[in-house]
Amino acid sequence: MKRIHITEAETGNKLGLHIYGHTGKVLLAKGTRLTGPYISSLRKKGVEYIFIETRSTHGINPKPLISPTVRQQAVKKVYETMTSFLDKKSLLQTSSSQDLGKEYQKVFKEILDHLLANDNIMVNLSDLVLAQGHFFHHSVNVATLAGVIGIAKGYNSEQLLDLGVGALLFDIGMTQVPSRLWEKQGFMTKEERNIMNSHTVLGFELLRKQRNISLLSAHCALQHHERFDGSGYPRQLKGTNIHEYARIVAIADVYAALTSSRNYRKRHSPQEAAEFLSAAGNILFDHSIIKDFLAYIAIFPVSSRVVLNTGYEAVVAKNYSDLPLRPVVRVIKDPKGDELKSPHELDLRKEINITIVKAV
Repeated sequence: MKRIHITEAETGNKLGLHIYGHTGKVLLAKGTRLTGPYISSLRKKGVEYIFIETRSTHGINPKPLISPTVRQQAVKKVYETMTSFLDKKSLLQTSSSQDLGKEYQKVFKEILDHLLANDNIMVNLSDLVLAQGHFFHHSVNVATLAGVIGIAKGYNSEQLLDLGVGALLFDIGMTQVPSRLWEKQGFMTKEERNIMNSHTVLGFELLRKQRNISLLSAHCALQHHERFDGSGYPRQLKGTNIHEYARIVAIADVYAALTSSRNYRKRHSPQEAAEFLSAAGNILFDHSIIKDFLAYIAIFPVSSRVVLNTGYEAVVAKNYSDLPLRPVVRVIKDPKGDELKSPHELDLRKEINITIVKAV
C-alpha cells in the first residue's frame, strides 16, 4: 500500500488501513472501496492522509507498534475515563468508584506486550484518526511512545507500568477545563491561558486520589509541561528537578502532537518533528532522552512516498533502525511522473549513490 493525500483520493480506491472515530470504533474499515461521499466526508472531518492498496505497492504494509484490537480497547478505556471525569464535582471525591490503577495497568500491559514482542521497534504512527477524535487517541499514542523510550532506557516492569499508567492519564486534567478552550483557535486571553494551564495541577489532584496509581504516575500529569530550561509550568522546574517520567511524557506528547492532524493545522512529517526535538535538546527537553527516542523513529515511514536524487518516485518498503535514512524503497514512477510497468526495489544501504531528496 502507499500513503496519499486526501486530495489525491479517487473513487474506487481501496482503503489500506482502518479509519478510527474518537471512541476507538472503526468508522471505515480496511478494504473499503472509497466513494465520492466517503472522500468528501473524510476531507470535512479533517483526515489529511489515507493509505490505499495499489498494484505497484502490493505487499508493502506499515507495521503498527500495537495491534488494532489493543488500540481500540485502550482508546475506549481512555474515552470512558475522560468522559466520566467531565463533572467538576469529581474533584471533591477522595477517589472514584473505579480502580483506575488496576484498570490502566491492565491496558498498558497489553500495549507493553506488543512492544516487547517486536524485535525491530520503529515508530511509525500510521493509524488514521479523525481530527475531531485526536484527544483520546493522543493519550494512547503518547503512552505507546513513552513505552518505547522506557524500554530503550532499560526500565524494569514496575517502572514501565508506572510510566505507562501516567502517560495514558497525563492529560486527565483537561476534563476539568471548559471544553470550549480545548480546540480554541487563535489568541487566548491571559485568563483563558491560566485556566488552560491549570490542567496540570488538576490532573495531579485527580490522580493522586485514585487507588493503585503511584505519585510518580501522577507526576506525569503535573510536570509534562515543565521544560528543561525552566520555561514551563506550573512550577518552572529545571533539568533533573523534573521527574524523568514527566520528561519522557513531554517528549512523547510533543512528537505525537506534531505528527498528528489537528483542526487548526496540518501534521508535520516525522523528519520535521525529529528535527524540532533535536534542536530543542537541553533547552525544552532532556537531550539524553531525545537521543534514546530518535533511535527508534522511522524518518521515512513504511508506505510513505519519497523522491530520489534520480528524479524517480518511490514508496518506502522497509526501514532499518541502524540506518534510518537508508531504507529499502520500491520505485514506482519515472521522473516524468509516469507509472512504471515493472516497479523494482532498491536497498539504499547498498545503492550509495542514490539518496532521498524529499518526502511527498
